[in-house]
Amino acid sequence: MVKLKNLPALVLVAACALLPWRMLRGAENEPHVEFHTSDRCMACHNQLTTSQGQDVSIGIDWRASIMANSARDPYWQASIRRETIDHPSVTEDIQDECSACHMPVTRYEARIHNEKGPVFKFLPFPAKDQEAAFAEDGVTCSVCHQITKERLGTRESFNAGFVVEHPPAANDHPEFGPFIVTPGRQLIMDSSTGGFRPTYAEHIRDSALCGSCHQLYTTARGEGGKDVGQLPEQMPYLEWLHSDYPAKSSCQQCHMPEVHEAIDISSVMGTPREGMHQHTFVGDNFFMEGMLNRYHGELDVAALPQELSAAQQRTLEFLHTQAAEVELRNVEVAGGRLQADVFVENLTGHKLPTAYPSRRAWLHVVVRDRNGRTVFESGALNPDGSIAGNDNDADKTRFEPYYREITSSDQVEIFEDILGDQQGRVTTGLLEGVRYLKDSRLLPNGFDKRTAVSDIAVVGDAFDDPNFAAGGALVRYSVPLSDAQGPFHIEAEIWYQPIGFRWAHNLEPYDAMEPKRFVSWYSAMSKETATMLAKAEASR
Repeated sequence: MVKLKNLPALVLVAACALLPWRMLRGAENEPHVEFHTSDRCMACHNQLTTSQGQDVSIGIDWRASIMANSARDPYWQASIRRETIDHPSVTEDIQDECSACHMPVTRYEARIHNEKGPVFKFLPFPAKDQEAAFAEDGVTCSVCHQITKERLGTRESFNAGFVVEHPPAANDHPEFGPFIVTPGRQLIMDSSTGGFRPTYAEHIRDSALCGSCHQLYTTARGEGGKDVGQLPEQMPYLEWLHSDYPAKSSCQQCHMPEVHEAIDISSVMGTPREGMHQHTFVGDNFFMEGMLNRYHGELDVAALPQELSAAQQRTLEFLHTQAAEVELRNVEVAGGRLQADVFVENLTGHKLPTAYPSRRAWLHVVVRDRNGRTVFESGALNPDGSIAGNDNDADKTRFEPYYREITSSDQVEIFEDILGDQQGRVTTGLLEGVRYLKDSRLLPNGFDKRTAVSDIAVVGDAFDDPNFAAGGALVRYSVPLSDAQGPFHIEAEIWYQPIGFRWAHNLEPYDAMEPKRFVSWYSAMSKETATMLAKAEASR
């Protein structure tokens, strides 16, 4: 894959005009679905800055994102390897299902030709040929910007069931964007790309576009790889629909921050546009951004280290300011106990955390006496990335229940979903999961847990707890003080971890490169696996 970095824009345009444009299989001069790798787009959609000097280059922002690195993600690679070892008779089916959103170009092309999308034939990167270059490019520009509005928002569009616009004629590929482009400027892109025409389309701003990949049902596998049902693996789009956010904010408005001034969207004959959104795709996986940076060479990451560092910092800032708030209420000391209500507010438009079930958030509560000595602590993060007191981190066959009240230090409130297999056992084998044994993830505002469909249901005691409701949860702490002397200081924090301890270390028994590599890297970065989202303090 050609990796264009910091060349001047006009030089890039000339270079791109000489590139051997990569198109998928199809007869010459006949209309067929066609894709290009991101280097085509980066030529003109870089070197973009605001009046304050902020770099908002579309290509630079994208290539440091998780979207651009979806196929390089070492946890994804390790997890697929695990599943193919667990279910060897359906290896091709597993790769096809898992490539749908992580290697969308090669998988879409395979489906056109009634084939299954491979994964391991392209690994390890760097790309060895043209087809592998498409695989390595992950969720590349010409995927999202060629998706038509056909069936968006329907069940058929989920699991990467999007439809790429079929060209009306040979070398005439509509590439959708949020702005009307004049014919003259259309011609510039058309001629420099060999037939890709910028086309205004409202659906590019529709959350349903994001839902086509961020709404996943996983095929559960039984003995011999038999299909035994579907697991609602990742449901942020349905969660968002069931909240009050559709009337307030789209996925793009939160995860693609708007530039609040008119700005060129192209470095070549650009026209200042109001409402341009950055292609940073800020989300929650700061840990993976750090891993991509640390093991930059091994994973053949195209983004520069400083770009990955900036992306990680944007993610952390996003989490620290737009994910959650914590409030201490009714703090009292009486009868040798400190009692307090901890309210955690979900500021997002979906469950917190949402999507892949390796993610978890939890409360860390500490009480100190007048000398600063800790007299109570629940939910401390251990150096290896495990949570003190969490049953699941200590024993993979168990899990921590949901608590309405915490009374001892070996109890910890974790907002998470726990997978169960056909026998009702706890599992982190995604394809073993047939249902959830627990789902106590924080609900967004407007989410009615009693009318939610089963795919986004609250599971466990949280469902019956009146203090677990739309917008957040309230947890009571009743802490023994023994003979400690006040005044007492209480701190309540909400912490977040994209890949929980058990989800990483359950890969250890698998004798293959990808799982062993990931566990090794996770262990080396264990102190970087989690971040605090919010904090509240009080003294009594």
